[in-house]
Amino acid sequence: MKFKIDATSTHKTRACTIETEHSTIQTPVFMPVGTQATVKALDANDMLSMGAKIILGNTYHLYLRPGSKLIKKFGGLHGFSKFPNSFLTDSGGFQAFSLSDTSKPDENGIMFKSHIDGSKHYFTPKGVLDTQYELGSDIMMILDDLVALPNTKERIQKSIERTTAWAKEAITYHMSQKEKGIGTKQNIFAIIQGGTDKEFRKMSAEQLCALNDFDGFAIGGLSVGEPNADMYETVEWTTDFMPKDKPRYLMGVGTPEDLIENIERGVDMFDCVMPTRNARNGTLFTSFGRLNIRGAKFKEDAKPIDEECDCYTCKNFSRAYLNHLYRAGEMTYFRLGSMHNIHYYLNLMKQAREAILSDNWIEFKKDFYEKRK
Repeated sequence: MKFKIDATSTHKTRACTIETEHSTIQTPVFMPVGTQATVKALDANDMLSMGAKIILGNTYHLYLRPGSKLIKKFGGLHGFSKFPNSFLTDSGGFQAFSLSDTSKPDENGIMFKSHIDGSKHYFTPKGVLDTQYELGSDIMMILDDLVALPNTKERIQKSIERTTAWAKEAITYHMSQKEKGIGTKQNIFAIIQGGTDKEFRKMSAEQLCALNDFDGFAIGGLSVGEPNADMYETVEWTTDFMPKDKPRYLMGVGTPEDLIENIERGVDMFDCVMPTRNARNGTLFTSFGRLNIRGAKFKEDAKPIDEECDCYTCKNFSRAYLNHLYRAGEMTYFRLGSMHNIHYYLNLMKQAREAILSDNWIEFKKDFYEKRK
């Protein structure tokens, strides 16, 4: 991986370039979530038409179905899905957290039951990497111990201890595998934990960032129930302890407002299911805020979703048509709505980058919020 900072604007706001084996990624970047090696309702050509340079795949789900060995036979995620640009794969730690009724972490890994057939599986730091080697992703996330918030100090400290121990095991294993010719073109990120406690975040960041062989670092364990203000404050604090010369990734965040606020706090990379999930539920993101296409007031509305948007959906279809498709339960709506929301997120990141490059961030952010009043 090659990484360089192209420009900075305010104290922490920055535009960078990341080069992987499969694409050149300009940041700030939003990574659409392709849980099952596809962004829901869309295919590789749709993603390419919108300019997506990187999407996220889900190690937990792909491990269970169809299995990483099968995907490897088809040339990894790139050959299987026909999306030629970069993939980032998460480790499965979040799924273990979200399926906590059927999972149990210990000092060596996480035992969980498959949500598909109830079969038992055990994720370890090495095993998760083995799966991701077979998936062939450009960026691999290591196994971490994620906890819900609020939580006890004892449990949060335990998550930091486990996450650091697993990170050391993972990076040692990855470097030894590279010497054998395995994963030589794949990159590995560690995940900082610590809840919203500043001392815990500092502790986790310092322990992990001291492991110099990691290609980048992520902030995990946020947007899991804490107030937005706490999330922003935690990110502001944590990025101070992260290397300036490596990518910074905030996992599972979030709304357009969350992206803008955290770009300002020094984050380069984001992912979230929100654009596609909200689209399927009838909520569309626009330059002036959210629009609920289910509303009866759109039944005869000839305008596009967003008159400032140049996505395929907005250039070709009316609010009235989308309202009709949604109410009729037509599958075409899911594609058109998802295309608009993903385009909106990708375009917002492009506009943010342009504002940073022109040292115009403060005006850009002000205009962003003015339109949403």
